[in-house]
Amino acid sequence: MASTTASAAAPPRPLHLRSPPPSRRTSLAISARALPSTTFPSLRTCLVPLSHAHRRSRHLTVRCNSGLNPELKSTLDKVVNSSKVVLFMKGTKDFPQCGFSHTVVQILKSLNVPFETLDVLSNEALRQGLKEYSSWPTFPQLYIDGEFFGGCDITVEAYKSGELQELLEKTMLS
Repeated sequence: MASTTASAAAPPRPLHLRSPPPSRRTSLAISARALPSTTFPSLRTCLVPLSHAHRRSRHLTVRCNSGLNPELKSTLDKVVNSSKVVLFMKGTKDFPQCGFSHTVVQILKSLNVPFETLDVLSNEALRQGLKEYSSWPTFPQLYIDGEFFGGCDITVEAYKSGELQELLEKTMLS
């Protein structure tokens, strides 16, 4: 009898950099080119200090500190209230980088609703902070009139039922 073994997917590999001399403190800058620097400067760059905990190893593991700090929360409040409809997505409305983001973009375009998008792939701090901000772990995330509406599945269901059109008409008139 042949047995089948389930192969576990390998966890994503962390980014490794050469270890700097122990006497120097180093930072890794992660920037979001898609964000306008004049409008939301605090989302443009996240400086991530590198730890010297692994001095004996030849590589350092780099992870972005992913907390929703007060400055990021304030900036996200401004972003979601800057337009009636805001979509945090993977990619841009002209070039979505995932099928779920593409689906929500197509729904909004079919309803002829003006909306702004922000690419969460271009900024790790933004992506992690949004997960805490909305208490929603996945993307895309749709905000209507400053309130979190939902992800792709919720948006599709609301579109099919007519609830989304109703809400957007009401929002655009206010």
